[in-house]
Amino acid sequence: MKNPYANTMAKASLAAILAGCAASKVGTNPLVPENLKVPAGQTLSLVSPATGVQIYECGAIKTEPPRFEWVFKAPQAELLDLSGKKIGKHYAGPTWESNDGSKVVGEAKARDDGPAATAIPWLLLAAKSTSGNGVFSRTQSIQRLYTVGGKAPAGGCSKAQLGKEARVPYKATYYFYSAKP
Repeated sequence: MKNPYANTMAKASLAAILAGCAASKVGTNPLVPENLKVPAGQTLSLVSPATGVQIYECGAIKTEPPRFEWVFKAPQAELLDLSGKKIGKHYAGPTWESNDGSKVVGEAKARDDGPAATAIPWLLLAAKSTSGNGVFSRTQSIQRLYTVGGKAPAGGCSKAQLGKEARVPYKATYYFYSAKP
């Protein structure tokens, strides 16, 4: 005969263990491929899950003008804190803007396809510029990790779709780094 109390206790213990594991990862550098590691002398300053879309536009292939493809145009996403509250936005540039008014514009330095073939790649970006006096004002590096979705439509596009946009949902976690104090 099953003991319902034991089952409840086991579930509660498992939940506590999982919560402890999740909490212990907050504020620590994620495990990433070697080429996505941030330079020495930088420390993790913010972890922000994001949810939004990757925007693609149907355009002619430059080397084969009679053929067409989906070309990446820009991201559009909300940045969240670890409790799910909106703390900013991510858009073309690529730019990350906090609700406090600070911004960082990045440029890609390295990429890795990541573990999910159906997701956009993981990236390491360097800050090209920063502005404001908030959370992003001292950012030096950004990692885009744990991506879900966001890849260009698989079906390709045609002359009839030329100039049309496709907005593909995606999720990612962004890690922001600044100089060690």
